[in-house]
Amino acid sequence: MSEQNQTLFERFGKAFPAGTLLFKEGELGKEMFVVQSGKVRISKTVRDVEKTLTELGAGEFFGEMSILNDKPRSANATTIEDSKLLVIDPKTFEAMVRGNAEIAIRIIKMLSKRLDEADKQIENLLLKDHNSRVVHFLAHASKTGKQMPGGWLVSMTPVDIAGKVGLEVAKVDEVLQKLVRAKLATLESGGIVVGDANKLREFLEFLEMKEKFGDI
Repeated sequence: MSEQNQTLFERFGKAFPAGTLLFKEGELGKEMFVVQSGKVRISKTVRDVEKTLTELGAGEFFGEMSILNDKPRSANATTIEDSKLLVIDPKTFEAMVRGNAEIAIRIIKMLSKRLDEADKQIENLLLKDHNSRVVHFLAHASKTGKQMPGGWLVSMTPVDIAGKVGLEVAKVDEVLQKLVRAKLATLESGGIVVGDANKLREFLEFLEMKEKFGDI
């Protein structure tokens, strides 16, 4: 930990063991958090299934919306590793934003990114067919995946994907096997490799047409 981060942690920091529920959906919140080390999962319950919205690591922040709009928490936050977090109250947050334009710009950029991600997640949830949900997720995730021989690596397990799209793991496994048989993806130890993202998107269009018009 750098000297600056150590100073911040001494003023605002707190250590949380893995598995700590930091806050839950519907609660009133009066502080935001900045991850100094460890990892935090942000999730939301959709149709009685807990859906992972994102996982946040060092340097990322969350919980700021309850400070900005004074409304209840819109999601759950849980540490998935032993974590060190800065806990910032509204008065401190306002002083930080007023006194540092770089912090304000960073927050605006992060909020814009989250809105874009939320749009994709809403679009995914509107798909009724479980095949379409998994393919839709992989098509978007492959855009930011790691390029490697044979395609783009989406570094996620079926369990991770199930949490993202709100499906049972068995349903995700079923779709992944279909994609492997169709030579649209391969399963590797590090995740799922999408060979040709354009073909995957074409397959998604086919599934969406099938969902709209049914089997003819």
